[in-house]
Amino acid sequence: MPEQADDGPPHGRKDRRAGYSTSLMTALGMIALLKTSPAPAQAFAGIDSAVRSGISRGVYPGAVIVVGRRDSVLYRRGYGHLTWNRRSAVPDPDSTLWDLASLTKVVATTTAMMRLVERGAVALDAPIAKYLPRFTGDRKAEVTVRMLLDHTSGLPSYIEFFRLAPGRDSAITLLYGTPLQRPPGSSAEYSDLNAMLLGLLIETVSGEPLDRFASTEVFGPLGLEQTMFRPPQSFTARTAPTSMWNGHAMGGIVNDQNAIRLGGVSGHAGVFSTGKDLGRLARFWLGEGTLDGRRLVRPETVRLFLTPSPQSGTRLLGWDTPDLRSREPTPYGSLLSPSAYGHTGWTGTEIWIDPAKNLFLVFLTNRSFAPRARHSIRELRAVRARVADAAVRAAGEDSIFPGRR
Repeated sequence: MPEQADDGPPHGRKDRRAGYSTSLMTALGMIALLKTSPAPAQAFAGIDSAVRSGISRGVYPGAVIVVGRRDSVLYRRGYGHLTWNRRSAVPDPDSTLWDLASLTKVVATTTAMMRLVERGAVALDAPIAKYLPRFTGDRKAEVTVRMLLDHTSGLPSYIEFFRLAPGRDSAITLLYGTPLQRPPGSSAEYSDLNAMLLGLLIETVSGEPLDRFASTEVFGPLGLEQTMFRPPQSFTARTAPTSMWNGHAMGGIVNDQNAIRLGGVSGHAGVFSTGKDLGRLARFWLGEGTLDGRRLVRPETVRLFLTPSPQSGTRLLGWDTPDLRSREPTPYGSLLSPSAYGHTGWTGTEIWIDPAKNLFLVFLTNRSFAPRARHSIRELRAVRARVADAAVRAAGEDSIFPGRR
């Protein structure tokens, strides 16, 4: 027997359906609003306080912060001024350029190496001498590409090539001739020389200068529109200065003297970028090789670079991880997961990424510009720890606000 078609629905059913429809549309509207609305500023007050404390204590005159997830940016802001002069510009997370210093090692060198490894052009466990035959002597034949990336090569941490060599070619000759200080693969010691050699390896294998290869194979495909070696003079006014010369603020010229001797382009230093661009790079790594729906590198390759060796300590391939045994504050604070990784730069730059929390932080300062704090590096370490913990807390409080890309 058919249901009562002629009599219509029972009394009240039509009203309830209408009410349900209205409620559903309202809920969908609220969800859409949450997905496109910026995170509430009060959730990030802890970050603001920590960053401003670095300015008030004389650690750096200016800074920018970018916090986000794999598919969104939760918060971005500029603080202070480009110099200690309050009439100078306020840093902007989208347009101010920063001398990344050692962040070059991950932004350019590590990511470029990942592309070459994925293509099969470079083998991680091949000896460096296969690609750079001039790298010879003592036990250098045992040094592999992987050892340069995770800093277990045995090379010394730093040499003032700029004092010893009059030009690029002579500096490279000295680099090749530098003796090992430890057996290859025995232990990790952070070294600029590892990244310098990786930059030369990239140039040899690709047949292109490092800056051109990084631009066409990393910066361009990832949409890092303001990331570059040797920024043009027209960018100077919006570049955070990192030093003083004859009473004038110096910006737009790499601070690292060895990088200057190598022509401003090296695997260890030389890249300039913005908070916005580094946020995109972090999202790419969080996405395991994918950004905005476009895959640049396979997930397996990304995971390979994020896998430590038994001898590498806190070091991954290119990246560093929190030292859980450290009694001093670390750039990662105390709230990140064991899967977090990141890097810092001498000028005052930092980036970290936490896959388990689906979270990243970009914190850029010009700490090296005439710091007023007596121990600016130590002071910055404490600020970084506070900022890291504040970012984790803010993202936790803000979990229903995905933010705005």
